[in-house]
Amino acid sequence: MNKKELAESMADAADISQAAAARALDGMIAAVTKALQEGDTVSIIGFGSFLVRDRAARTGRNPKTGEAIEIKASKSPAFKAGKALKDAVN
Repeated sequence: MNKKELAESMADAADISQAAAARALDGMIAAVTKALQEGDTVSIIGFGSFLVRDRAARTGRNPKTGEAIEIKASKSPAFKAGKALKDAVN
C-alpha cells in the first residue's frame, strides 16, 4: 500500500473526502517527523511507537576494495509495533 492508497482507505473509513484524508495524513507525517527531530517519542496506544535510535560509530568495509572505512555515529528513526498490532498480524 502506498501513500495515495492509504489516504483513500482513510477517506473510506472516516467517510471524508480523499483530499481531506490526504491532508490529515500529511499532517500526521509532519507531526511525527517534527516530534522525532526534537527527540520525542510518539506513542499510539495499541498501534505502536515511533522513536529515534542512536547508532554508534563503527568500522565498515568498502565492498569493492575491501578497504576499512569509518562510519559516523548517526540517529535513525524506528517503529516499535504495539501488542494490538502484533496480535492483529499474527
